[in-house]
Amino acid sequence: MISPVMPTYARAPFEFERGEGSWLIATDGSKFLDFGAGIAVNALGHAHPKLVAALEAQARRVWHVSNLYEIPEQRRLAERLVDVTFADTVFFTNSGAEAMECCIKMARKYWAHKGEPTRNRIITFKDAFHGRTLATISAAGQEKLVDGFGPLLPGFDQVEVDDIEAVKAAIGPETAAIMIEPIQGEGGIRVVPGTYLRALRQLCDEHGLLLILDEIQCGMGRTGALFAHENAGIAPDIMGVAKGIGGGFPLGACLATEEAAAGMVAGTHGSTYGGNPLACAVGNAVVEEIADPEFLDEVKRKAGLLRQRLGALADEHGDIIAEIRGEGLMLGLRLNEGFVNGDFVAAARANGLLTVPAGANVVRILPPLNISDDDLAEGVSRLDTTCRAVKAQSGEAA
Repeated sequence: MISPVMPTYARAPFEFERGEGSWLIATDGSKFLDFGAGIAVNALGHAHPKLVAALEAQARRVWHVSNLYEIPEQRRLAERLVDVTFADTVFFTNSGAEAMECCIKMARKYWAHKGEPTRNRIITFKDAFHGRTLATISAAGQEKLVDGFGPLLPGFDQVEVDDIEAVKAAIGPETAAIMIEPIQGEGGIRVVPGTYLRALRQLCDEHGLLLILDEIQCGMGRTGALFAHENAGIAPDIMGVAKGIGGGFPLGACLATEEAAAGMVAGTHGSTYGGNPLACAVGNAVVEEIADPEFLDEVKRKAGLLRQRLGALADEHGDIIAEIRGEGLMLGLRLNEGFVNGDFVAAARANGLLTVPAGANVVRILPPLNISDDDLAEGVSRLDTTCRAVKAQSGEAA
């Protein structure tokens, strides 16, 4: 018999009743150090007082009015994002997939608005992840995402992420844009080099294409910059943002330049819930906290500390850990052949540490951005214990 909750998730058998900073407490009272942050969502940890206060205050005023009316909290958040990014305008959504849908639609509408509707193809990259809608799985093209959901939406040309010549070859008279994650999250914490991002920006400029960045997972301070593309010294034309921007409250956004958004006039796109007062009240509190240069400097410092300690861990357990990947507090441990990331995640959980699996046999390390030095050290200690347990299990199995 099917469960009341549709069984589309392979859930771990734990229920959490509350969170405190970097820790989650299960219904049986056991505590877990959260090195997954809800897949990079809980950027400020659990029950952050500023976010709680913002949500409580807004909840006593107005929850929802729809986008038929002006929403002051939404306007303030848009102004904040425009002030601290490349963007001139923002469309708010409830999720990352919706934000990327808006990016895709905007790129197509841009060319239709210019009188070239046949320029509707977007170059994307293998092992990408942009969401679970038909358009976003079509953009990624991964078999595990698209199996059984055909026919896919046409208009996407996938190339290898490290092959600039393949990108050049894929550009044709119907090409509208190039879309890429500066760091592939689900794809295995694969960092796209700054030189490559700059080369893509140059190609877009040369051919009049739009550059779309998916910063759903790597944005909002995760790399130590407010957005990962800043590390490469470039700016996109359109960008999808979600996860950390709501700190745990469902919120996403599509940011764009005035030029890129020229075709997005009244009636071309919409959302009933997108940017509602509750979401934007929390989003304002999140952005105010994370966009502070001193906060970002602390993220960089903590990232250096964590990277150093993970390096020592990898030296100690080189038979398990093949490589440390990532930037800032978006890191991954690629495991050697013979070890499975899902098994490692389960073993870490047994040691009271929450991590997240990813492609390429990677274990994601995504702690809250405001995690304490002591909790970082405790997390690495539990990773060490996990490595020893995994090796012991491997020896028993042999």
